Amino acid sequence: MVKGLYTAFTGMVNEERRMDVLANNLANAATVGYKKEGATSQEFADRLAYKIKDVTVPLHVSRLGTVNLGVKIGETYTDYSQGSFQITDKKSDVALSGDGFFAISFTNKAGVTSVKYTRDGAFTVDNEGYFRTVDGDYLMDRNGAMTSNAASRVRIDPTQDYSIDSQGNVIQNGQVVAQLGIVDFADYDFLAKYGENMYELVEGGQIIASNARVEQGALEMSNINVVDEMVNMIAIQRAYEAGQKMIQTEDSTLEKAVTEVGRV
Repeated sequence: MVKGLYTAFTGMVNEERRMDVLANNLANAATVGYKKEGATSQEFADRLAYKIKDVTVPLHVSRLGTVNLGVKIGETYTDYSQGSFQITDKKSDVALSGDGFFAISFTNKAGVTSVKYTRDGAFTVDNEGYFRTVDGDYLMDRNGAMTSNAASRVRIDPTQDYSIDSQGNVIQNGQVVAQLGIVDFADYDFLAKYGENMYELVEGGQIIASNARVEQGALEMSNINVVDEMVNMIAIQRAYEAGQKMIQTEDSTLEKAVTEVGRV
């Protein structure tokens, strides 16, 4: 009976953590370029159960079989599938169609600059002609993105009109003046979420050229289906309630075993 309490408890904890992941997805449903997360469930490893101190069989431990203590979160993963496009007609807004990420020269609060990656193409051009993110970080150019040189940034003449073609070339007066820093990775398992809608490449990751097509005047929205997430939320809530009822039933059974069976 006590084993049933542990099984129900681990199930409820598992559903609670799945709910945290789902709630984070819903909170970022309107975040540009956000990629949803998911969680898998995994059972705890089986353990051998033995019957010990059995006075009917002196000096012998009897094997009863295996015991499983319930379920746990197996893995939290990111779904990198393409999100839908929203047309903005703003020249500095760009979206990626296909596999790839914008390389960003990111400076943290301590003043340390490093390279991060994002699908959020909501850029602005400042008075000096630099492409910046909504948080003020710089968009890197293609050479800097491939070599992880954070000092290599996209810059244009802010007084002149410009356009961006499907390959990420920034054109002014009929000349290519810059190239957007867009890269891809050989294995997305080496990408880790940094925060602020950005990713970082962990040790062992390999940068490769991206074949993504650039769409100017558009933004890629999140790939979250709000209806699906709400359906999953209801399913998680019901599973959590089932665990609660199981614990209540087990507790009631234990109470009877102690107060009534013990009296007999």
